[in-house]
Amino acid sequence: MADDVYSADRSLYGKLRRRASKLLYRKPAKLTGLARPLLTFSFDDAPQSAATAGADIIEKHGFKATYFISAGIMGEDSHFGPYTTPEQVKDLHIRGHEIACHTFTHIDCGQASGADIAASVDQNQKMIQSLGLPASITFAYPYGDVSPQAKAQLSARYASARALHHGLITTGTDLNQAPAVGIEGADGETLALDWMRRAVATPDSWLVLYTHDVRENPSPWGCTPESLDRLARAAVAMGFEVVTYAEGAGRAGG
Repeated sequence: MADDVYSADRSLYGKLRRRASKLLYRKPAKLTGLARPLLTFSFDDAPQSAATAGADIIEKHGFKATYFISAGIMGEDSHFGPYTTPEQVKDLHIRGHEIACHTFTHIDCGQASGADIAASVDQNQKMIQSLGLPASITFAYPYGDVSPQAKAQLSARYASARALHHGLITTGTDLNQAPAVGIEGADGETLALDWMRRAVATPDSWLVLYTHDVRENPSPWGCTPESLDRLARAAVAMGFEVVTYAEGAGRAGG
């Protein structure tokens, strides 16, 4: 079972490490000439509720989402509810959603060695491909934690690696440490809407949203089905082009 209480290193050293990481192994985005701002809906760790209620809501509006999978914990229980099973992951792929990578057992890339990170993501890819799926081309850092050694290992493996700091992806943004905004907690929907408005007001921008479970009584890192549905409706009303993370990375030159 995944650790229910683990969180990324919030010490001064951890903050300095993440700040230093922003300067190294960069992959600058190039986003120009977009007719509409881009928007991605993504689900981290992929609890089963994200694969059922979450996918149904996304598909209802004609969209596809991205699911960042830690294959080593598929089917296990957690504070998000049970994780997706291999069969559910295969079904998401068949329905057109992107199956993307976390580390195999959700290890923290901020504190693991470069060798351990490389072994973990390679094992994750092997397990995903054993399900008959293509290799994943995008990644999200578990817990949003980053290090220079992680970026060094992941830069050549993935078109883009997503972190958790807030922001829009525009020309010059580092695709190896890309920003995202969480739909989580009491103000998650409000925060997401605020960043959607910023994206609409920013030429040639791409906004990535993420959450975990999608339940009536979500965890502190999840959202309700109603919140997700309202945000999907807002995406239509505000004129976004909704893309998977891989599609967005491709448009940004990843």
